[in-house]
Amino acid sequence: MSTDVLRSISPQDPTDVVTERAVASDAALADVFAGAWAAQRMWWAGGAAARAAALSAAAAALSARRSDAIELVVREVGKPLIEATGEVARSVAILNYYAQACFAATGAQLPPSAKGLLYSDRRPHGVAGLITPWNFPLAIPLWKAAPALAAGNAVVLKPSPDAMACADMLAELFAPLLPEGLFSVVHGAGPTGEAVVARADVVSFTGSAKVGAAVASAAVSRGVVVQCEMGGQNAAIVLPDADPFSTAAMIAGAAMGYAGQKCTATRRVIVVGPNDAFVEQLGEAVADLRVGDPADAATVVGPVINEPAHSKLTAAFESARNDGGKVLAGGHLLDRRGWFVEPTLVAGLSPDHELAQEETFGPLALVLHADDVAHAVEISNAVRFGLVTSVHGRDLDAVLSAVRDIDTGLIKINAPTAGVDFYAPFGGEKDSSIGQREQGTAALDFYSSTRTVTIAPHAPSS
Repeated sequence: MSTDVLRSISPQDPTDVVTERAVASDAALADVFAGAWAAQRMWWAGGAAARAAALSAAAAALSARRSDAIELVVREVGKPLIEATGEVARSVAILNYYAQACFAATGAQLPPSAKGLLYSDRRPHGVAGLITPWNFPLAIPLWKAAPALAAGNAVVLKPSPDAMACADMLAELFAPLLPEGLFSVVHGAGPTGEAVVARADVVSFTGSAKVGAAVASAAVSRGVVVQCEMGGQNAAIVLPDADPFSTAAMIAGAAMGYAGQKCTATRRVIVVGPNDAFVEQLGEAVADLRVGDPADAATVVGPVINEPAHSKLTAAFESARNDGGKVLAGGHLLDRRGWFVEPTLVAGLSPDHELAQEETFGPLALVLHADDVAHAVEISNAVRFGLVTSVHGRDLDAVLSAVRDIDTGLIKINAPTAGVDFYAPFGGEKDSSIGQREQGTAALDFYSSTRTVTIAPHAPSS
């Protein structure tokens, strides 16, 4: 296959080529951005009501294609049917939310220092360059694109090569509803992403910490506003009084659902004090998860996305065993077509082991032990990421003590680390995030710039 052509392959059936697309050339990118800038001026001039109507129509168009969208998400990225169904519903809700957000206040009137009028308002940056991953192939592009469009920007989206068909579906849905050139999809790998960052007026990225740091540096060097959402090595802290059955089931799902391929998935389970009953129950909950065809409604754990991800997990299992880890559940690759791995729970490794420190992005979680709540928080914080932590237990004093000192951007109490509310600010600390928060009204702020206007009274003529 030519290096100028990319293929998206179904992870449950590597013989199934979902789509094949040419890599965008420099000339094509220049044309796309020229069209985007022209369309953006028209879009902004049309006013909030027109933007709201178009986004609302986009929501209706996606809802009408709901079955096709679910099927495509399952096929292209191996997301289990129940989660693909939820993602499509969430994507429709995101569009509807930002349709109404077009009418949100864009500034404030302030008391002037003298006679006259003083107020602030917000204006779009221009063209938003969006670089998105494969694991939420509809929701992540939309939770970036919808607020960018609502704020008056045009959008150029560079999706993951593993999710090209889903991005193209969005472009197809938007085409009759938006001015020509306002929402464009360009395909490619790293160099294409670099070219998008080099041209855009505002940049939003979701992906690895290494690439995110490079994206942020390139954008900042141009004086362009940028946000990067990156990895998470998320902990679930289990207090001694947590219910072992419901907590184990919740954490098992948060760690292993969609084969652990979420930035908010639980990677470390930190058990406070001796609690053999909970650990045993967690191992059983992980072992009971249904692994198989993601199109089967009973499946919880489908395949990992591709062969490199499969190989990375193979190496992780070997590392765990070689370094004295005890496999409590799973630990095997599955002898079947596709990139399937058993959901795996490992105990006995140190908190500073590489598997506890770095994200594997697969169905692998570690059980770690802490002497008390303070020790658990210390272990939780001792990684370079800071996305989300969950705390499980009934003792309110202990829970609040943990919350006070946890250094992640999101904290869940008796709730799974996985999953976020699209209308609330989303982002992390340390190497998990760079720049402003995503989602909710925070996204509208990110995709626009504040200006202050002073109007002095007209001086009388002499």
